[in-house]
Amino acid sequence: MSQPVRAFIHGLESTSRGTKGVWFRERYPGMIIKDYQGSLAERMNVLRKRLDGQENLILVGSSYGGLMAALFACASPERVRRLVLLAPALHLAEFAPCLDRKIALPVSLYHGSFDDVVPPGPVRDIAGRVFSNLAYRLLEDDHSIHRNFPFLPWDVLLEVR
Repeated sequence: MSQPVRAFIHGLESTSRGTKGVWFRERYPGMIIKDYQGSLAERMNVLRKRLDGQENLILVGSSYGGLMAALFACASPERVRRLVLLAPALHLAEFAPCLDRKIALPVSLYHGSFDDVVPPGPVRDIAGRVFSNLAYRLLEDDHSIHRNFPFLPWDVLLEVR
């Protein structure tokens, strides 16, 4: 199988120059790390254009970026190899069109138990309903997963050999 194409999608109030974007850029130089602004529709249009023609995708999405990654996978599961979701905002109404889907690609979801932005319980239930190949980890952390983020098994999740 060919090498995966890796992309990081930041959250609503972050940028590609936020903590996670900088961390990924330093450690995984080939990773697609761009800025997304505006409404969800505008952000999704930019994401689709940036990933146009790309296959074998490993998408890492944080919070609102997790929602975006999940929506992309819902619309084009054949193009996605793996999802890594960090406190994804799957509880928002915009994810509703995907609730009747069963997506079988591997999904690793990490969520902080002290998250006061995106509720862990509802997100876990929604993810379990939609993603049939889900690995869910509840961490003792906050919404940004700042304590655990650097120690997640990134080389494994991103399939770096």
